[in-house]
Amino acid sequence: MSRPKQEDAELQAKRDRLLEKFTVMQADLGGAFYEMAIRDHLRIDVLTRKAAELQRVDAELLSLERMLELERADAAGLCPSCGSPYGQAVRFCPQCGQSLVSEVA
Repeated sequence: MSRPKQEDAELQAKRDRLLEKFTVMQADLGGAFYEMAIRDHLRIDVLTRKAAELQRVDAELLSLERMLELERADAAGLCPSCGSPYGQAVRFCPQCGQSLVSEVA
């Protein structure tokens, strides 16, 4: 069952905004680390907080990408181990390597 094109366009726009936000946050984290390192004054609490925010955005971005990926014509399903979409006739998850073939006893 396919989503309407308008909904797909909105998801793609949201993904693009999140990707831009992720890129800026990643550069900000790297810049913060660099500035702290050259001043020999690392603040692990600040870096950890920024990394946690970045991880939250990354998880949201991954979720959106999975939703969009499932709409592809060749998407067969989601990996039971990591939740990544996989294509037809795929035997192992391209993300985590989990076997996608049911074992017959």
